[in-house]
Amino acid sequence: MRANESGPERESREPTYISGAAPGGDPAPGGVPAPPGGAPAPSREPFRSRLRKGVLAAVALGGVLGGWARYALGLTFPTPRGTFPLTTFAINVSGAFLLALLLVYVLEIWPPTRYVRPFAGVGFLGAYTTFSTWMVDTDRLLGHGQYAVAAFNVFGSLLAGLVATGLGLAIGRMALARRVRLAARHGRARRYGWWVR
Repeated sequence: MRANESGPERESREPTYISGAAPGGDPAPGGVPAPPGGAPAPSREPFRSRLRKGVLAAVALGGVLGGWARYALGLTFPTPRGTFPLTTFAINVSGAFLLALLLVYVLEIWPPTRYVRPFAGVGFLGAYTTFSTWMVDTDRLLGHGQYAVAAFNVFGSLLAGLVATGLGLAIGRMALARRVRLAARHGRARRYGWWVR
C-alpha cells in the first residue's frame, strides 16, 4: 500500500480486526489468540459481507460491456473453421496490452481509486479476453488436422501476449515519467475528475 493513501480507499484495503485481542499472542477475552508480535487477529467475517455493493456493480457492468465487445468483434470479423483464429488472437493480445497499461495508471499514476480497477480490469477486460475460446479454437484446428496452425495459436498467442504486456507496461511507465517531468516543471500534479475516485 502506498504511503500517500488516505480516506475511504485506504480503509477499504486494510483488513478488519477483532477488537479486544490482547497483544503478544495472548488469548483475547473471546478466546481468539492474537498472532505473535502483537498484531491483532484478522476478522473471520465472511468475505461476501466485506465486499461493497458498488464494487460488485462495477465488476458486473464492466463484464457486460466487455463480453458484448468481444461478441461484437466475433460477429464483425468471423473466423472460418480450420483457419487461424485471428479475431480471438487479436482480442487476447489487445486485452493483455490494455490490462498492463491500465494497471500502471491505476497503481502509479492516478490517485487511489475504488471503481476503475474492478470495472475495467476485472469486469471489462476479464470478459473481453477469453481463455476458453482460445482453447476451443485450438481444438478445432487439431480436429481439422491443422497441427502447425494449432501450435502457433497456442505458443504464438502466449508470446504475443507477453510482448503486448511488456509494451503496455513500457508505455505506461513513459507516461508516468512524462507526468513526473510536467509536475516538476509546473510545481504541481494534474488533478483528475470524479471518475478515478
